[in-house]
Amino acid sequence: MLTMVGYCWLCHQNLYFAHHGICHVCMRRLKWQQCVCPRCALPSESQDAPCGRCLKEPPSWQHLIAITDYAPPLSQLIHRYKYHRTTQLATVLARLFLLHWLQGYREGRWHKPDRILGIPLHNKKRWQRGFDHIELITAPLSRWLRCPHQPDILRRSRATLTQRGLSAAQRKTNLKHAFQLRGDFTDQHVAIFDDVITTGTTLHEASQLLISAGARSVQAWAICRTL
Repeated sequence: MLTMVGYCWLCHQNLYFAHHGICHVCMRRLKWQQCVCPRCALPSESQDAPCGRCLKEPPSWQHLIAITDYAPPLSQLIHRYKYHRTTQLATVLARLFLLHWLQGYREGRWHKPDRILGIPLHNKKRWQRGFDHIELITAPLSRWLRCPHQPDILRRSRATLTQRGLSAAQRKTNLKHAFQLRGDFTDQHVAIFDDVITTGTTLHEASQLLISAGARSVQAWAICRTL
């Protein structure tokens, strides 16, 4: 079923505000992440302190912020967005993340970054897909939060295999030396965005580069977190 401007992408009912993309009824039905570890975003008894896994092996970022688990309906929207060239969904997904992020920001759970970067596609993959799905989401987020949008600072220096279906060890090997970072990030708070986080290997590689470049802290952002 095709979705036209002015209709909810999930239930296909008329929208009061056409640019919202998802109606308030469907918004209330989303399974927003709540009691999760602030560092890995996996289920935890406390959202204020790192879980045992993160105390034992701390990730390279300070906060991992995701809207929900990788499950319908958002997993279906992401699939439609990435693989069916439905670029209109970029601002819808960006708005969903912004609303979730703002809630935590108002509660003092995390701070506003100085810069927002996205995990880049290799030029060949970008040409095949026809667009950079991450860049189309980070652009409005940067504008709304008044952070510089500089998509060319972080680049994928070589083509890699898709991460789907790879083991944790294979993912790490696949992404080794896959990114290049330009610029000085001394004492800056940086957010790095990806659409879906599974093992966190991709964001770990990018975060390590940022820390080496002087970043004071890194937030890992995503639409969904695979459990």
